[in-house]
Amino acid sequence: MHRNGRRPTTIAGLPESQGPTVTATLTRDDAHSHQTVKPPKAERALTAYRPYWAKRFGPAPFLPMSREEMTQLGWDECDIIIVSGDAYVDHPSFGMAVIGRTLEAQGFRVGIIAQPDWNSAEPFKALGRPKLFFGVAAGNMDSMINHYTADRKIRSDDAYTPGGEAGKRPDRATLVYTQRCKEAFKDVPVIIGGIEASLRRIAHYDYWSDKVRRSILVDSKADLLLYGNAERAIIEIAHRLAQRKPIESITDVRGTAFMRKVDDPQLAGWFEIDSSSVDQPGKVDELINPYATTEETGSAQGAACATGDAPKAEEKPIQIVRRTVAKTDARAVTPPRERSVIRLPSFEQVKSDPVLYAHANRVLHLETNPGNARALVQRHGDGPSVRDVWLNPPPIPLSTAEMDHVFDLPYARSPHPRYADEHGRHDGATKIPAWEMIRFSVNIMRGCFGGCTFCSITEHEGRVIQSRSEESILREIEDIRDKVQGFTGVVSDLGGPTANMWHIGCKSKEIEAACRKPSCVYPGICQNLHTDHGPLIQLYRKARALKGVKKILIGSGLRYDLAVESPEYITELVTHHVGGYLKIAPEHTEGGPLSKMMKPGIGTYDRFKQLFEAASAAAGKKQYLIPYFIAAHPGTSDEDMMNLALWLKKNGFRADQVQTFYPSPMATATAMYHSTKNPLKKVTRDSETVDIVKGEKRRRLHKAFLRYHDANNWPLLRQALQDMGRADLIGNGKHHLIPSWQPQTDGSYCSARRTNSTPSVKPSAKASQRPRAGTLLTQHTGLPPREQGQPARGPAKGRRKPG
Repeated sequence: MHRNGRRPTTIAGLPESQGPTVTATLTRDDAHSHQTVKPPKAERALTAYRPYWAKRFGPAPFLPMSREEMTQLGWDECDIIIVSGDAYVDHPSFGMAVIGRTLEAQGFRVGIIAQPDWNSAEPFKALGRPKLFFGVAAGNMDSMINHYTADRKIRSDDAYTPGGEAGKRPDRATLVYTQRCKEAFKDVPVIIGGIEASLRRIAHYDYWSDKVRRSILVDSKADLLLYGNAERAIIEIAHRLAQRKPIESITDVRGTAFMRKVDDPQLAGWFEIDSSSVDQPGKVDELINPYATTEETGSAQGAACATGDAPKAEEKPIQIVRRTVAKTDARAVTPPRERSVIRLPSFEQVKSDPVLYAHANRVLHLETNPGNARALVQRHGDGPSVRDVWLNPPPIPLSTAEMDHVFDLPYARSPHPRYADEHGRHDGATKIPAWEMIRFSVNIMRGCFGGCTFCSITEHEGRVIQSRSEESILREIEDIRDKVQGFTGVVSDLGGPTANMWHIGCKSKEIEAACRKPSCVYPGICQNLHTDHGPLIQLYRKARALKGVKKILIGSGLRYDLAVESPEYITELVTHHVGGYLKIAPEHTEGGPLSKMMKPGIGTYDRFKQLFEAASAAAGKKQYLIPYFIAAHPGTSDEDMMNLALWLKKNGFRADQVQTFYPSPMATATAMYHSTKNPLKKVTRDSETVDIVKGEKRRRLHKAFLRYHDANNWPLLRQALQDMGRADLIGNGKHHLIPSWQPQTDGSYCSARRTNSTPSVKPSAKASQRPRAGTLLTQHTGLPPREQGQPARGPAKGRRKPG
């Protein structure tokens, strides 16, 4: 009995994703006899807060990066300081600018410390002690992905740094920056966020160390973690801290994660659903001795054997006994979702058990819909140091009006003047490549309901599309035209995570709130998803009709399985918005890997290709599709890659830039890579095993199939084809994949992005360029100088002619 004297009710029959042991206890008065999932609503709009007193200072031309700038603004201190691994670009495509300007609009004084020297705490004191908190982010990219290629080679450039210079941020930047902030001012709260923190909010597989690491919240010792775009959460938290509420008391904001003790009194009234295990093997029966008599078998089991002399047992009819479930008002009792928390397997469990890791990943992904997601909790540590990492449900998506508010803030739309060259410009030696790429582009939406397993957009931005209004988008184009230096009339992109999901979503908000599908377009387009591209077509037409706009290109990735549902959109796109080439991503041709990616079959690509070519011909244009493919993705066999190579040759494609699967934290495909299990289905000990491409040799082979035309790959491909019993594909005819002859090659891989990986030092390098014996070289302590560009090739001697 409970202390209130009421009989507890046991809840059973919750979704399979929570594992075999899914129970909770609650009283009848607390239970909801019937729950209808309603579309979630934010408690308060972004613009509904009373401004902080410092609003009187007005917006800054740029958020200050020095004491001198603070003095010019009339500030004696910053309320909030944002520390980032990116150079400061005041543009709505850069996270620090969006969060900084959003907080500024609430009246807070926000300073920026960009790419500080992390070797001491002094650079973190540059703006003084922040009144409220430090906000720390690694930048627009995960710092490890920023530093290393998919083959774990060090990159030689950084697109978010002036001049593309590498080495301006540390590995695992969020951890390092947080520690330095704590050293600089011990009593100042530190809140971490951005893509790096967002994708590491629970225990996660780390590709670079090849092990499962703890939640970044544990390792960084930050006070709070914000995941997702986080405008709604950061505003709420900033106002609470301004009201002098302790940060430890902020435990109810959606889109946040924090540490709590296992005996926290605030847990009273919460119903825990145990999902910390998967099915366990049952009792294994001993093998029966085939030579034992019936009497010996019965005696061994401790029972008398039924013989002709034994009395007959009384015969009774078979009875059917029905299991009953406690009900209230004739309906099964279920715990209230808003007070339910799902316990994931602990860090210690997922670290040592890949199956439990896959199970935890599945549960996490099923709890990403803001309309029905429940809180998650994961234990870290043992003994006195044991703590729970608590994840509140995802944030409520921004409304169109709130999206307009965020994107209409007074961005300077250029890098901070600190990065300008001697002429005060940003397009010379100090150019920031990432800014140059989006300089004349417009972000029109957020989120993606595609659910591709190798992508982490859903885990960060969510799968509910958040769209700006047409008016806001057109205003931004006019701002680019009137204010951005160097604009020639060409808008490089109107897009976002995808090009054609603007204002597309579920037909019913109620259905959307209740849905737990990981994708709205796989294995086919959901019947509840409207695919009307009409509003997007109208936006394109109005945008290109603006005065001073000569051309609007679409550079974001196109979801072609959606586009084929609207031939009018394809005609509009091809006729007016393709600059000769259109990039799309079928990713593969074979059903095995496509099913693990949650991507449509190649037949959908063929259908789009027909519509694209027909529209191009009707417009009198010669335009081409550039398909992207992934090598070494989980679920891909060597035969799959061979068939893809044959498809590429048949269709005349020669890939220069090759994508190899990159296991990023929290992605479903990464869980497959680590566990060899498929989290798209219920995970058990005996559930589906996925073919994983590991090891340098096999990954090289899969990349070689994508670049079948590169003579450097032919020896490897010949051996593989012979081992696969497909030597019939080796020869000099058109139907062969690779020739039987071998030209003289240097054995290197030459691509357009060679400078983005670390080439080896050539034997001809001068002795002065070589590292001294015993010197430890890293990206940050200094690497040996590299030869830039390709060496001149002499005449090919001894090259065999095809015969």
